Amino acid sequence: MAFQINIDNGGTLTDVCIMSDEGVSKTKVLTTPYDLSKCFFEGLQKASEVVYGAADVKRLLEEVDLIRYSTTQGTNAICERKGPKLGLILNSGAAALPAALRAHDPEVFDALVGDRVGFIEPAVLDTADAEVEIVKVINKLATIGANRLVVCFADADFHKAEEKIKAIVLRKYPRHLLGAVPVLYASDLTVDANPDRRAWSALINSFLHPSMEAFLYNAENRLRAYRTKNPLLIFRNDGDASRVAKTVAIKTYSSGPRGGMEGVKAFAGLYGFRDAVSIDVGGTTTDIGQCTEGQVAEMRRGHVEGISVSFPLCEIESAGAGGSSIFRVKDGAITIGPDSVGALPGPACFGRGGKEATITDASLLAGLFDPSSYFGGGMGLDVARAEAAVRTNIADPLGVDVDTAVIAMIDAFEAKVAAELHHFTSIAPDTVMLAFGGAGPLSACGIAEKAGIGRVAIPAMAAVFSAYGIGSCDISQRYVVELDEHDTDAMQAVLAALKQKAARDMFAEGFGEGSYAVSARLVAETPTGEMVEPIGDMAEFPASLASATTVELELIAVKSLRQGDARHVAFTRKTEAKPAATRNVLVPGKGRIDLPVYHLAAMAPGDWATGPAILEEDYFTSRVPAGWTFVVSDAGDIILDQGE
Repeated sequence: MAFQINIDNGGTLTDVCIMSDEGVSKTKVLTTPYDLSKCFFEGLQKASEVVYGAADVKRLLEEVDLIRYSTTQGTNAICERKGPKLGLILNSGAAALPAALRAHDPEVFDALVGDRVGFIEPAVLDTADAEVEIVKVINKLATIGANRLVVCFADADFHKAEEKIKAIVLRKYPRHLLGAVPVLYASDLTVDANPDRRAWSALINSFLHPSMEAFLYNAENRLRAYRTKNPLLIFRNDGDASRVAKTVAIKTYSSGPRGGMEGVKAFAGLYGFRDAVSIDVGGTTTDIGQCTEGQVAEMRRGHVEGISVSFPLCEIESAGAGGSSIFRVKDGAITIGPDSVGALPGPACFGRGGKEATITDASLLAGLFDPSSYFGGGMGLDVARAEAAVRTNIADPLGVDVDTAVIAMIDAFEAKVAAELHHFTSIAPDTVMLAFGGAGPLSACGIAEKAGIGRVAIPAMAAVFSAYGIGSCDISQRYVVELDEHDTDAMQAVLAALKQKAARDMFAEGFGEGSYAVSARLVAETPTGEMVEPIGDMAEFPASLASATTVELELIAVKSLRQGDARHVAFTRKTEAKPAATRNVLVPGKGRIDLPVYHLAAMAPGDWATGPAILEEDYFTSRVPAGWTFVVSDAGDIILDQGE
């Protein structure tokens, strides 16, 4: 049986999607933030139980064709400001650059760099004093707490200057010495001529690198011990994948959410949705995106926390509100996040030592969850601990009872996500909201109501939708080089060199020449704006770009693995569904009343029902308010409409 495993590692839960000739199945494990390789292999173990009926990781890894991995750890690290302390080394002529970088986002700059900035005079690099000056700056930054350094010169010859510094640093601080401070040179990461973008790209990459490197190489080494057929593939935020050794840390930022957007694009095409916004509610963040006319918005110079960087990124915004985000009362009002209890200790109701109030605790107290069946029955929930957390942190500070506090928490959560939707997307009368992630379906209708959206879609694979979305990604390598000379000879020389590099890298991925596609283009900055010109093997340098200020040659080598789906799925009401049970639920304005509970696994295509009700599956629960009707589509997905 041919199959592949897709793993999406989140801040609270790690999702596993298994794709085979026989269909798609899923499972989940708790994320272990202290050692991500632990939950990675626990996910593989549970996947083997799904595939074989009993745990057999050795057999699974011998037979699996592909293992793809994505993570929100980078997103969460930036959101929660958890990572190394960075030092920034600039040329002396860039004295104004720290203030310019800080202006992009003062909080992020202060968390990553703060006052750990040093300057070097470029002219000194060609003198006998070069070593002394470089050592002085590095020692100063290390003394005030920097444990990783970024070198980013902002003048025209930044690449040459950084190469000179690199030669001295390698000589004075050999990497084999204990305690050697890692140094990243921005020009090794990107040739972007914009110093703000180049510096931020290097800073964010350096901030994310240690945790990504430690986990991914550890996981890959453990996989080798099982003699897996193919290397671990890392799903990147550009929508493709590559092996660990060819992935830079910044490319893991928002890679999990990008997997979700690949799923949104396929889902919208399946149902003919022209305009779809998405909420991917995880443990720490809610990731928001939009797919219009089958296209996911992507910018050549993407944004991380609103900060422009040198790399293309899908336009996904991460709001600091998730299932494990901490609720507090400040000045008589409820605040949410951005900090999270994560998987450990987790929400108070998990019974693992958490004492903060979260939306998970509030939802349990509202009666939306069955404590015995939550997380597929694999995790009992503690109502008493949830009540203590909500009472202590929310009800008592507000001077209200627990039920009132619970309703206020749910309302605040829905209002915050709805506000973020309006801030980051454009909502039209025909906009459909896709809700996924472990907590996405739970408050989907309430969020949609507050955002003015009348149709909600919940995929059958909602609980592992990002893992599902990465399942058909291509394997690729991308390269960018700035042309020093704007003529045909220079362009063709760089093009030939990049093709040779691509051939080596794709061979290392397991693909020989001729088995993958290569395309290239020129991207130029001109007085009238950015211009893009595709180029072929025998192309001449375009005369229109001769006067451009900068010209970059971009090349991509792609081994296509994607499979299109030409189906169009209907969602027609056929049979009124019968509830499987009832549950006593706290409903605003009505108190606690019994609501019907519908189990997705027991429903057939065309089954429908109206709210108020509870709809649930092994790994997600959805509240269907009064005035909403849901129907199961031919593909087993859920479509909810308001006022029908």
